[in-house]
Amino acid sequence: MIGAAMWLLAINPTSGRGKGAKVGQQVSNFLSKRKVEYKVITGANAISLQDNLRKATTGATGLIAVGGDGLLHMAIQVATESKLPLATIPAGTGNDFVRTLGWNPDKPLEPLWAALNQQPISIDLGNIDGEYFGAIASTGFDSLVNERANRMKWPKGPAKYNVAMALELPKFKPKNYRFNIDGRSYEREAMLIAAGNGRSYGGGMLVCPDADLHDGQLDLMILNPVSKREFVQIFPSVYEGKHIEHPRVEIIRAKTITIEADAICYADGERIGPLPANILSSESALLTWRS
Repeated sequence: MIGAAMWLLAINPTSGRGKGAKVGQQVSNFLSKRKVEYKVITGANAISLQDNLRKATTGATGLIAVGGDGLLHMAIQVATESKLPLATIPAGTGNDFVRTLGWNPDKPLEPLWAALNQQPISIDLGNIDGEYFGAIASTGFDSLVNERANRMKWPKGPAKYNVAMALELPKFKPKNYRFNIDGRSYEREAMLIAAGNGRSYGGGMLVCPDADLHDGQLDLMILNPVSKREFVQIFPSVYEGKHIEHPRVEIIRAKTITIEADAICYADGERIGPLPANILSSESALLTWRS
């Protein structure tokens, strides 16, 4: 892949409380040492960075995105539009798309080495109302927690999510959801719903532990109502994917899913907006590198 390559290097310097800037410099040094041509793409905010990245794609070999899941979510949109391969370099707090690809978030340069020495492969993406996502689209309790965490100024980092969860749970009530899943209608009262192209969200929560990037389907995880005490007991098991053994958890594999409810939806940790939402698996939509 080296040859006469010209890579676009998109960096979010504020991701991971400054980790993005540090890892971005490591990537720049890595490329310069190997005499790989690259162009750094920045922006005053996420929207301007995305615009600048789109304008720079002509003639590029591929994209290298250094940041957290938010930057990678944005880079996925540009990579699929321009049909350029995407190398994902973890520098955020969650790094779940990197986990989805099988890379170790603690070794951020591993995907870059693969990108310079191996051919990319195609993987599936999720698509929610025309917007691609790499890992998980979700609604329910976790989306309310995200809403609260995004309003909080303290604490910083992953602890913010735990605090937001503790504040949101006492007043949370399950919602009624209506589904159309591959042409069949369902209705459920549920606490949490996740449609997984990848396996994890929230920094390693294996909410859809058996999701496959090459099967052309999404894993729909539905947590039917349980008591709040039971919810707290179940919650730790999600880090090992063992929550799916609980009798109140359903897993349905599907190509297309429509969800309706009075609720908010997120994808890859980014706010999508109120339901309804149409979610589908886009087969072989992205060129990238896997561990």
